[in-house]
Amino acid sequence: MKTFITKPAEVERNWHIVDAQGQTLGRLASRIATVLRGKHKPGFSPSVDCGDYVIVINAEKIHVTGRRLDQKVYYRHSGYPGGLTEITLREQLDKFPTRPVELAVKGMLPKNKLGRRMLKKLKVYVGEEHPHQAQQPVPMEL
Repeated sequence: MKTFITKPAEVERNWHIVDAQGQTLGRLASRIATVLRGKHKPGFSPSVDCGDYVIVINAEKIHVTGRRLDQKVYYRHSGYPGGLTEITLREQLDKFPTRPVELAVKGMLPKNKLGRRMLKKLKVYVGEEHPHQAQQPVPMEL
């Protein structure tokens, strides 16, 4: 019996669409990260990007539990002394509604070149409209 290793040229990519309305942020992100990595396919190989494309619509209508809207804080630093900026999830959803989904999925992918390549296959949009109708995305069940 021989071991099968997936090669990048053999990977077949599909397009999936997810409606984030009413979905819990972490559960949604973990399912999306699984599809982006390709772990849902029988030919999964951890060293090859064999995942599919994922389109997320209605990103501004995600659901979070408890008091997380006010307690979850995102940090970023400018690189200068005193340059630490913090923003709550509620403020993040008001200013940049797609960013909480992107950051949650990014945290669940590998922290290397492969993970950055996988993250490029994630497309997040506010509202129902998206420019990927030509790819004929299939609705993904969560």
